[in-house]
Amino acid sequence: MSNPQQLRYSKEHEWLSTAEDGVSTVGITAHAAEALGDVVYVQLPAAGDTVTAGETCGELESTKSVSDLYSPVSGEVTELNQDVVDDPALVNSAPFEGGWLFKVKLSEEPDDLLSADEYTAFASGN
Repeated sequence: MSNPQQLRYSKEHEWLSTAEDGVSTVGITAHAAEALGDVVYVQLPAAGDTVTAGETCGELESTKSVSDLYSPVSGEVTELNQDVVDDPALVNSAPFEGGWLFKVKLSEEPDDLLSADEYTAFASGN
């Protein structure tokens, strides 16, 4: 699965949509979903929580391990994806569509987010 060109990516394997009215959507990449294996539980920040770029804000539990979820930006969580809480397998089957994790009203976006091509090179070890 290729990485959508319109998204930006963190080195912790999260993706970020372009902000609409100051709000961006966050999810994990297909690379991360594949590395995790079958996701069976998702712990997300709650609406109203403040998240900080590069810091943990939740967890993803798979049949292999538990991994921290990092926020790629700073801001206030406006919505979480209840579908993914109810059916964590969406993270694996549709990481860039129905498997998004939460939406955040941006207060700060770091300079080190990667383009799709830069992330692809990073994730493949090039």
